[in-house]
Amino acid sequence: MNYFKQDLASLHADLVAKKISAKELTQATLDNIKATDPKIDAFLTLNEDAALKQADAIDAQGIAADQPLAGIPVALKDNLVTKGLKTTAASKILENFTPVYDATAVSKLANAQMVTVGKTNLDEFAMGGSTENSAFKTTKNAWDQTKVPGGSSGGSAAAVASGQVPVALGSDTGGSIRQPAAFNGIVGIKPTYGRVSRWGLIAFGSSLDQIGPMTRSVKDNATILSAIAGHDEHDLTSSTQAVPDFAADLNDTTSVKGLRIGLPKEFLAEGVDDGVKTAILAAADTYRKLGATVDEVSLPHNKYGVAAYYIIGSSEASSNLQRFDGIRYGYRAQDVKNLEDVYVKSRSEGFGEEVKRRIMLGTFSLSAGFYDAYFIKAAKVRTVIINDFKAVLKDHDFIMGPVAPTTAFGIGDEIKDPITMYMNDVLTIPVNLAGLPGLSLPAGFSNNLPVGMQLIGRPFDESTLYKAGYAFEQNTDFHLQVPTLGGQN
Repeated sequence: MNYFKQDLASLHADLVAKKISAKELTQATLDNIKATDPKIDAFLTLNEDAALKQADAIDAQGIAADQPLAGIPVALKDNLVTKGLKTTAASKILENFTPVYDATAVSKLANAQMVTVGKTNLDEFAMGGSTENSAFKTTKNAWDQTKVPGGSSGGSAAAVASGQVPVALGSDTGGSIRQPAAFNGIVGIKPTYGRVSRWGLIAFGSSLDQIGPMTRSVKDNATILSAIAGHDEHDLTSSTQAVPDFAADLNDTTSVKGLRIGLPKEFLAEGVDDGVKTAILAAADTYRKLGATVDEVSLPHNKYGVAAYYIIGSSEASSNLQRFDGIRYGYRAQDVKNLEDVYVKSRSEGFGEEVKRRIMLGTFSLSAGFYDAYFIKAAKVRTVIINDFKAVLKDHDFIMGPVAPTTAFGIGDEIKDPITMYMNDVLTIPVNLAGLPGLSLPAGFSNNLPVGMQLIGRPFDESTLYKAGYAFEQNTDFHLQVPTLGGQN
């Protein structure tokens, strides 16, 4: 199965016309994963028997023309709980955890009759930007296996970029969908906070986390978001806003004509690689040629986003990860003498270094003596950042810029320097703090590696981002470039 040459629409047409059955498609996908994954290490668990059984049932029922996702394989980031299928969050503490229910986003895809073929690798509990913090393996970039795939949704990104699957779900707390999508030359969206239910997503930062799709094209991405979005009674932060058919209007390649686009000067400031700047400025010229106006704007408090995020996110993580205590489920330390030993040893042995670092930072920030100095101040900075976005988006239809300051860096190059790693998210974090939608799509190459462009919109205006992304995609050929596995591109 060559997913480089097919999209969801063509796969659906083949399934409806019975050129291929759902079971044959599922088997071909599993075979492809087994053949390519030793080079990529994208998957933690394959769902082989259950996937083939589900595909069989779909074939027996038949696939109708109005079931656009039926029989199509999907991969899931391994922090989305899946009933009867191991879910680890790439952590030793959940190494043998098998959930008893599906996350809402997972059940929505199952209701659309998509076939889950496996669970993908991530930074432990989604904490990291390179997928090097996994307790089990290091995923490789699809374009160059000496480079990181980004994180924390690096497994999902690499699986799509390497042609293993047409669709994967990821989660984004500070850039964890957009940055790996950029590093691997695919499309990924962090929806507006509340657009997709977080029920069944193993929590990192509850006020920041969002689930989103990762695909090879903008239209495919829009199709999947429509399938997983919507209000959920299990998640009171999920919005009751109507969910449009995001893909329905993606036919006009000049749909940005007359739009005003903001390009923040801070997004092209010192620290952003020249090759990345060149690609983004060229993308701005493409939008101008399509009839849009691109203005230089300012997000003056963007530079404080990383500091505020690591206080807020770590504080929420400290609270959320209290449940992993060695008592109810998950890893329990042996050779313990009392209850305190169970807690301390289970968490010390079960959590990795980055997770422990963030728990400590968050616990400190929430402590009685420092709550006002750190957490409250970070929350105030968050409000200032939100107001910056509001001011720009009042006069502009969306904001554009790079996803990351650099292209993918080498495996092992930055993992020992947490501050450098954290600063890689300087351009994505403010979007999570503000709860806005952010779309990442391929915008060029630098040093033979993909450069990702980020489009940031008003709350619940993913439609404009998809239209703008589609127009750019159809007037360039970056999305048509594919990696050569096993060698540098």
